[in-house]
Amino acid sequence: MDTNQNKQSYALPIAMMFALFFMIAFVTGLQNPMGVIVKNQFQASNLLSQLGNFANFLAYAFMGIPAGLMLQKIGYKKTALTAILVGIAGVAITFFSGKIESFAVYLIGAFVGGFSMCMLNTVVNPMLNTLGGEGKRGNQLLQFGGTLNSMGATIVPVLVGYLMGDVAKATISDANPALFLAIGIFVLAFIVLYSMSIPEPHIVAEKSTEKNTHSPLSFRHFVLGAIAIFVYVGVEVGIPNIANLYMTGDLQINATTAGTVVGTYWFLMLVGRLTGGVLGSKFSSKSMLSFAAVLGLVFVLLAIFLPKDQMVSMPVFQSDISFGLAQVPVSIMLLVLCGLCTSVMWGGIFNLATEGLGKYTAAASGIFM
Repeated sequence: MDTNQNKQSYALPIAMMFALFFMIAFVTGLQNPMGVIVKNQFQASNLLSQLGNFANFLAYAFMGIPAGLMLQKIGYKKTALTAILVGIAGVAITFFSGKIESFAVYLIGAFVGGFSMCMLNTVVNPMLNTLGGEGKRGNQLLQFGGTLNSMGATIVPVLVGYLMGDVAKATISDANPALFLAIGIFVLAFIVLYSMSIPEPHIVAEKSTEKNTHSPLSFRHFVLGAIAIFVYVGVEVGIPNIANLYMTGDLQINATTAGTVVGTYWFLMLVGRLTGGVLGSKFSSKSMLSFAAVLGLVFVLLAIFLPKDQMVSMPVFQSDISFGLAQVPVSIMLLVLCGLCTSVMWGGIFNLATEGLGKYTAAASGIFM
């Protein structure tokens, strides 16, 4: 009876963590259209236009371990609330950069926003894994959270396009509707999270023990997991980025078609994560991760060795949320199918690498970020 009550009481915190997963994708996804805007507004090069994205993710390198320490000291709830306030500050700085038309201030806003996203990521992953009791259930919740993250990443370009209009002709000030929406989401999340009770198993354990003589790096499976997550992220991001460059450069495929092909990769990640969530209670993280890795390896090897001039009509997910057909080399289609494989890897690796870490889970999450 007690166990059922505990599970019921976790429903709202789980829903809140899902919402934060979506919010992370929404705010992070804003940097892509913002890159197009600043390129045209400030006549920036392709390299300079991507500095906002770079600043957003560079913040993870600075904030990952401090965020893990915050999680240990003040717990999930206070860390998440602090992250939301930092996120509001980041969006506000971006808004201010539009008022004064400053590229430098825009970059500061992107960097501050990255602090917030890193802190939220540090919270939501171990929180969902803990609420699920680690193991299969923890992995299942992480996959469902990843599904909402992918959904946010898929929706943002369409929604931002609707709110801003033609981003190629827009200025930062024209992005205000999207920025106001982001602030509204942050404020709503802060109010809801502030009013709910969040279980804090690791902070309680931390207060009741002596000074730690070990760290997450003392655990072999966590070290291997940290290496795996580093390699995995390179593969996940590298496939669509390099495929896009290859299609538009070497193959002379127009940018619109290439964009829909890459969009399909991210859409397949959403499908894969949803499928992983549904199957998460039936298969272990180890089984899912092993299957996905082997299948992905087969896809990549076939893409390398099949003839580059062998074409196929591939169904693609278009920006207006409809499907169409695109003529692409079969090797490109195979690389896009890798989205189904990379989809379950983040949750599976995190679940396996942090299993049994107990009070070291918070610090481990920071190292992951």
